[in-house]
Amino acid sequence: MKKLLNTLALLIGLGLICYSCVKERPAEQLPSGSPSPQNSQLPKAPSQTYEQWNLVSGSVYDGDTLRTEKNAQELKIRFCGTDSPEIKQPLGVEAREPLRSLIEMGNGELLIVPIEKDRYGRTVAEVYVQDSKSTAVNLNMQMLRDGYAWLYGQYANNCPSKEQLVLAEELAREEKLGVHSGGHQPPWEWRKANK
Repeated sequence: MKKLLNTLALLIGLGLICYSCVKERPAEQLPSGSPSPQNSQLPKAPSQTYEQWNLVSGSVYDGDTLRTEKNAQELKIRFCGTDSPEIKQPLGVEAREPLRSLIEMGNGELLIVPIEKDRYGRTVAEVYVQDSKSTAVNLNMQMLRDGYAWLYGQYANNCPSKEQLVLAEELAREEKLGVHSGGHQPPWEWRKANK
């Protein structure tokens, strides 16, 4: 019952966040996260400016990396604060497919909140997609909540929605979803072992 209430509170909170993204913000503003009703002690993060980009067809590599394009410019995106299984890992393909489905809700149009560049030159970002109900879904948070990614703690500190990302992973872990359903190896350990 506690899990159901936590899940319900998170979904309501996410719904309110997404609704406010589209209905109450100026055209180029997205909230970086706000507390769910159950977790009102969390600080409300400031609004973040987003950039509208389109997915490059076939470029969803795994559950946390993709390419976007706008005006003949291409941008490689790495999701802030998450790490999904690599394609060759167990659950690698399973993590990529739900991300593709989420992106299809917005017909490939993505709202990018750029944060920084990583050591590979990728733009680390929070990524949103507008669904058919004129709401925006935080893909970083959704991938964690559904158990298709781990929180990448050492790289989550600059994420505007860090507190919500932590909560999303905690709920997936409690419910033993996806990567939390067994002895799955985190990708950072897998990469180190498979250099």
